[in-house]
Amino acid sequence: MRRVLMGVAAVIVTLAALSAQEKEYRPTCNMCPGTYVPSSEVQAYVKRAIANKLTDQQVRQVDIGKANVGIAVVYRGKIANPNAVVAEHDLVSEVYHVLDGSATLVLGPDLVGKERRPSAETTVRLLNGPGNNAKAIRNGVPHELKAGDVVVIPAGTGHQFTKIDDHISYLMVRVDPDKVTPHKTEADSKADLLTDGRNTAGGGAGAAPTPPAGRGRDNR
Repeated sequence: MRRVLMGVAAVIVTLAALSAQEKEYRPTCNMCPGTYVPSSEVQAYVKRAIANKLTDQQVRQVDIGKANVGIAVVYRGKIANPNAVVAEHDLVSEVYHVLDGSATLVLGPDLVGKERRPSAETTVRLLNGPGNNAKAIRNGVPHELKAGDVVVIPAGTGHQFTKIDDHISYLMVRVDPDKVTPHKTEADSKADLLTDGRNTAGGGAGAAPTPPAGRGRDNR
């Protein structure tokens, strides 16, 4: 009898597992199209960044159902500053894929001397939402970046470039689950590339000036 009961229990467990596997799920993005970004478009943003001294440029911002996903291109020139400004974003996580160059990037969540970013700042409005700058990262961990490397920066984690050997360019994927940043379509991108980028880029000597409250910022 005991063996029979054990056999029945095993059958029930197996059927329950199969039932769970066969459960149907509805896509979180209903009938959504895919998004393609050609290399030529990415390189056009890099070229404009170098020509116009821009830093962070959004290429796309796509609604994927439960979140927005942004694709950005970032170009940074040479620096050597262990006290460089720290950037942090409250709601948007970022993934870097280094295209070219090398740099030292310090990461960590424990920020020292936080200063709120102005809501009118281009970076806050268009690129990575609300967040803070800071003076330092307590117990920050340095990473030596080179072409091909990937970095994941969760929302709330400080990131600080303390050294860039000559330059660094990277593709950035932004994950925005609260949808605090606006969409950017292929048509929007084409229209943007017809301009000098001053009003849409975050940071860089060529970017449009931000309000005085943004002093000391490092738009990342």
